[in-house]
This record gives sequence, structure tokens and C-alpha cells, in this order.
Amino acid sequence: MLRPAIIFYTLVLAVAGLRAQETAVQTSAGPSPSANPVPTITPIPTPTPITTTTIKKRGLLGRMLHPFSSSEVLPKYDNRRLRGLVISLQVSPQPVRLSEVRQLEVKVTVTNLAGHMIPLEFPTDQRIEVQLLNSTEVVLTKWSENHAFKETPGSVLINPGEHLEYKEMIATRDLAPGRVFTAEAFFPKYPELRIRQKFMTEP
Repeated sequence: MLRPAIIFYTLVLAVAGLRAQETAVQTSAGPSPSANPVPTITPIPTPTPITTTTIKKRGLLGRMLHPFSSSEVLPKYDNRRLRGLVISLQVSPQPVRLSEVRQLEVKVTVTNLAGHMIPLEFPTDQRIEVQLLNSTEVVLTKWSENHAFKETPGSVLINPGEHLEYKEMIATRDLAPGRVFTAEAFFPKYPELRIRQKFMTEP
């Protein structure tokens, strides 16, 4: 009786030892394959930013090396002979106080930004026209009304980088205070060479 009992307990202890070894091996090796896997988060790659090119204004050195090129868009005249010309207008004094001034000075400047000479031809000795308009586009005063012009043809040559400048006076008698008016200047022979500027009148 004693011997079979010893054998039985020896087997029980051996089986218990084997189970303990299996548990130890599983613990050291990590979770069993049957365990629920922990999901891993895959980072989303950040898209590469699109690089934009900024157009910079020309510096002083660039203007000196290339005086006739311009980053600005030049007017596209239908008359190709005029392409490269830029017209500007200045009205003074500002503000226009009708109690102090009887005439406005209008300065018209035409600059040649092309790389070649541009000729302008005129059928008479009139070069420009200046007029004042109200808010409804009605012409109130024309500069040419008080001037006589000779039927003498003439021409003007504008070299690259040079400009023409005309200063004329126009009466303010038809203007009213506290309103917005428009000064318009243009070349009658070349209607595309036209520019406007609004101004405000005061008492």
C-alpha cells in the first residue's frame, strides 16, 4: 500500500512541475498567440507643402541694368504703335476749394517704357484734350473751348525711358461744392491714350 501511494504522489508532483514550467515560459515569452492583439496606430504621413514662387519687385540694380523692362503689365492698345506708352494724370490743388481757386492745373505725362522709339503724329498743333465731367458722365467744361489751334501737322518722338509732359489750366466755374467730379485727359488723335481721375470739391 505504501509503495503505490509514493508513486502516485511522485507523478502528481511531476505533472505540477511541468505546468509551472510552461507557465513560466509563457510569461517570459509574452502573451500567447490566442490573446487579443493590441492594435497599433500607424501615423499618417504629413503631405509635403507646395512651394509657391513670389514675384519680387525689381530692385535699384535691376532697374539700372534693365531700365526699359517692367514687372508691371503695360496697356494692350489696339494700335500697336502705342504699345509701351503709359499715361498718368495729376490734378492740383487737392482738395479743390472753389472759394480759393478758379482754375485747376492738370498735368498729363506720357512715358515710353518700350525698348524702341515711339513716334506720335498730329494733324494740328493740338496735342491733348482735357475735360471735366460730373457724376453722370456729362461733360461740363472742355479745355479746347478757349483755345484756337492751327491746322499745322506735327510729330513728336518719344525715346525709350523718356516722357512727354503737358500742363494745362481748366476753369472750375461749372463745378459745385461738396460733389465728386472727374478730370479726363486724352489725345484726340490717339483716343486710346486716355486717363481719368476723380476729385472732391469743397466750398
